Formats: sequence, C-alpha cells, structure tokens
Amino acid sequence: QRGLKLHSAELIGDDAAQIEATLRRSFATSDIVFCCGGIGATPDDKTRQAAAAALGVPLSLHPEAEALIAQRCLENEQAGQGSADMSLPENQQRLQMGVFPEGAEIVPNSYNKIPGFFIHNHTFMPGFPVMAWPMMDWTLDTRYAQYHHLQPSVENSFLAFNLPESRIVPALEQIERDWPELSAFSLPSVGEKGGQPHIELGVKGEAQACAQAITFLRAEVQRLGGSLTANR
Repeated sequence: QRGLKLHSAELIGDDAAQIEATLRRSFATSDIVFCCGGIGATPDDKTRQAAAAALGVPLSLHPEAEALIAQRCLENEQAGQGSADMSLPENQQRLQMGVFPEGAEIVPNSYNKIPGFFIHNHTFMPGFPVMAWPMMDWTLDTRYAQYHHLQPSVENSFLAFNLPESRIVPALEQIERDWPELSAFSLPSVGEKGGQPHIELGVKGEAQACAQAITFLRAEVQRLGGSLTANR
C-alpha cells in the first residue's frame, strides 16, 4: 500500500525492566518503531512508565489527552454509561491513560478517542488491532509520507506441483546470486481440505528484476518435471 517493508519484530512480556531495556536500545537508534500494548491504566500496563524511564524523563498528564479522555467520558454519560464528572475516582483512573513521557505528542485514536503517544520516532498504541491499525495508518501517512514508495517493489509467485522442495532449492539460491536485490521464497503446503500438495514459489523486489527471475524460476520447475499455475 505504501511501498514500505517491516524490518523486524519483537515480542516483549509485561516486565518493566525488560520493556525499559528494549526501549532504551531502540531509542538509541534512528529506527521507526511501532509499539503495541501496555499503555492502559491497569497494573499490568507498564509501557508508558518504561518509555519514560528509558528516556530519562518524567511522566505527566498530556493536556490534549486529558481533553480527549474527558470528551470520551462526556459521550459515555450522554449514552447513559457512567459520569462525565472527572473528579470521580474511575475517571481519575481513566486520565492515567493520558499520562505520557514529557515531550510526547498524541496519536489520535479514531475508535474511542483515548490517544496513544509519539516520541523519538516511536509510536505507542493500544494492543487492540481495531484501535492500533487506524493509529498506525495515521502515523505512516502523517509523519512518514516522505518514505512512501521510495523503492517500488512487487511480488510475483505461482504454485508448483509434483516437485519436492529440495529439488528447487538450487534455483532459489541462483536467483539470490544473479539478482541480489531480490528475495526468493518457497512455501510448501501439504494440500489441506483435499487439495493437492504444492509449493508456492516466488520473488519480491524491483519489478523488472522480478519478471526476469520469475521467468527463470518457472522454467526451472518445468525442467525439473514439475507442473505449475499462472503467476499470482
């Protein structure tokens, strides 16, 4: 959609020291980082605190976040759910979700208005996909539009039948030697639900090189006695 590619992913448990160490390492780079989960206001939510500790800055209630949370409470009251009195203990607890490391900017949450935050090329979002996806989309389009489609990339693949994966490996290795800018892949399937066992073979990268490599790969499958489908 944007011509961007995920470099790596890490899964971190609800351990404050581990989260802080991970963020301290990533803050020391120029990487663009998206962090999902742990920014709520329950005891197992430790990411806001760990981010502040990793940066060596205090936590404080962000005024825009405070206003958005108050607006959400008002909407809930109007819908017959709870009170908009922000002095109530439950609403004071909700305000904790707007306590961010000092210097952070808000990331709008179109689902329920409770924002995430952005600081030092790190975007912090809830762990719920229904909230995180729109927040990530907004961040990519608002903060990083200059990186979209810098390296146009395509993916070509096809299904190969009657061919063990081991026999096609040399061809995949040759693709990565002859077209080092491409990535070749092989995804075998046992043929679920009565389907025929097969391998999805393909390449990713620059369009012209992909076209050349996929032509080579198709020819190799046929040379080795396999059958195949049209490109996908």
